[in-house]
Amino acid sequence: MKLWLVRHARTDAAPGLCYGVTDVCVPAEATLAVARAVQACIPAGTAVVHSPLRRCAELADAIGMLRPDLAVRADARLAEMDFGIWEGRPWASIPLADFDAWIGNFADGLPGEYGESTASFMQRTGAAFDEWRASGQDAVWVTHAGVMRAVQLLHRGVRRVEAATQWPAGPIDYGACLLIECD
Repeated sequence: MKLWLVRHARTDAAPGLCYGVTDVCVPAEATLAVARAVQACIPAGTAVVHSPLRRCAELADAIGMLRPDLAVRADARLAEMDFGIWEGRPWASIPLADFDAWIGNFADGLPGEYGESTASFMQRTGAAFDEWRASGQDAVWVTHAGVMRAVQLLHRGVRRVEAATQWPAGPIDYGACLLIECD
């Protein structure tokens, strides 16, 4: 059983901007380029599930337009992490003490005062991942780098991350497509 994880195309947000659940735009031509690149490797009839955030919904819709044989639907559990009051601010402007406080309590701390804890983020992503596994069907998730990293952990059996050092740190390019395979 296969799960393709597709990251949205590059947004028009300024580099270094924190935009977890902030609905930033992606240029239409960038979205279409990613859709064209990934649609050819998706088997017929595969479900395309996407984050409800615009940068992913538009990509999923573009894939669906190129491949009308694919069923496309939104799932709120595939949205990026909420960074609270940090949303829409440059990462460099976030007080180091506030950032360190979140990192110091990485599992249960709330980024940006009222954002989503890593434990909650892993829990909701894990619920979607478990549902996909129980379906026994291949799927494509059009989502965000944070969700893709969470799925990498879930695939290895990690359900809770206690320290930031456990979080996958490797880069995930815009438009990247990762394949997860399970029995």
